[in-house]
Amino acid sequence: MAHTAMSGTGTNAGDDPLQTAVWRLRSRACWTDAAALLNPAVPGAALQRAALLVERCLYTEQGWEDAEDALRTAEAVAVGDEERGAAACERGYLAYAATLHGVRDRADEARAALGRAAALIPPGAAGRALLDFRRGLLAENLARSPQAARAAYRRAHAGAAEASDALLLSFTWRHLAGLALRDGEVAEAREGFAQSLRIREELGYLVGTAPALASLADTETEPEASRLREEARRLFRLLGGVPTWLARQLTPPAAA
Repeated sequence: MAHTAMSGTGTNAGDDPLQTAVWRLRSRACWTDAAALLNPAVPGAALQRAALLVERCLYTEQGWEDAEDALRTAEAVAVGDEERGAAACERGYLAYAATLHGVRDRADEARAALGRAAALIPPGAAGRALLDFRRGLLAENLARSPQAARAAYRRAHAGAAEASDALLLSFTWRHLAGLALRDGEVAEAREGFAQSLRIREELGYLVGTAPALASLADTETEPEASRLREEARRLFRLLGGVPTWLARQLTPPAAA
């Protein structure tokens, strides 16, 4: 099961042509191009730019220095507790990604940064659901505590639903489904993975669609499982082998 996820920020572009352009590029794995459209001197834009470059690290295992630079800029220009909290949330996520991909063990930094974010972002604030989700990722993939992860994902799921953050909901559905599958609850997992896939297809979140297809395939019987995996492989190739970690899940079984 994939262990990645990123913020729902940027999906509610509305009629803003800049946000529409950023979302279109981001959803097609063009994070650097999307980041280039944003002015790093403007606090909110600096934060969004950092989030894009952090997501790129998680999906491609490249661009770590660019993400660090963007994050330092966002931290320097952040205004108010919620923006500082959001920057700390991105800092924790980057440290999590580096640890997950074996670049460097930054688990302590990840925990400290997300703890700092929790102190700055009050319950019910816009960034709280994303923070809860990321704390779930740490619990699941670094602390190996599925119970704590499930509780955090459920908080994030409720917050994302309340805020109508469809992209974040696609991630909470997906990770709750992954825990259900681990517990042998195949029907519950299938429902969660199907919901995640539906949302991603509706949003046009292309870079997240192949992982959703592959996960759903793990809960299906043949021939549906093979059909879903083949569609996932097609999208994976189309995006140039991104996300990198999906390659292991999509490798066809060796011929006898």
